[in-house]
Amino acid sequence: MKAKGKSFFSNRGSIAFLVALLAGSAVIRVGISANSALAEVDLAGGFSLPLSANPEKPEPNFGHKPDVKPLLDALLARENKVSEREGELAARSKALDVAQLEIERRLTALEGAEQRLRQTLSIAQTAAEDDLSKLTMVYENMKPKDASALFEAMEPAFAAGFLGRMRPEAAAKIMAGLKPQSAYSISAILAGRNARAPKN
Repeated sequence: MKAKGKSFFSNRGSIAFLVALLAGSAVIRVGISANSALAEVDLAGGFSLPLSANPEKPEPNFGHKPDVKPLLDALLARENKVSEREGELAARSKALDVAQLEIERRLTALEGAEQRLRQTLSIAQTAAEDDLSKLTMVYENMKPKDASALFEAMEPAFAAGFLGRMRPEAAAKIMAGLKPQSAYSISAILAGRNARAPKN
C-alpha cells in the first residue's frame, strides 16, 4: 500500500512538472507575441510600419522628404524668364501698335496732300487752259498782218501750238503772212502732231 501511494505522488509530480513547463512555454510565447505587437503599435501616434524581418538591415525611411529647394529655385527662375519674355513681347507689340498708328496717320496725311495736289494741278491746268484759250482768241482777233509778224518771231513749235487751236480761217490768214520757211516749219510740226495722234 505504501508503494502504491508513493507511485501515485510520483506520477502527480511528473504531471505537475510537465504542466509547469507547458505553462512557462506559453507565458514565454505570449510575452514574445506581446513584445512584437507593442513594437508594431505606436501608442502615442497610432500604427506604424511592421518591424523588419531582418533587424540588421534598416528599412528605407519613406517619411523623409527629398530636398525640393533646387527644383523650386529652377521653377522660379523659369517663371521669371517667361515673365521677362512676356514683358518684352508686350513692349514690342505696343511699339508695333504705335508704329502702325503712325504709319496710318502718315498715309492719311499723304492721301490728303495728294488730293490737295490734284486739286491744285487741276486748278492750274484749268487756269492754263483758260489762259491759252484767251490768248488764242486774242491772236485770232488781231489783224492778220500784225499776227503774222508776231508768229514769225515765235519758235515754230510754240507758234504751231497756237495755230492748231485757232479756227482754220484765222490760222490760214496768219500763215499767209509768214515767210515761206517759217510757214513750212510750222506746217511740218502741225502735220507731225496729227500723225502721232491716236487713230481710234
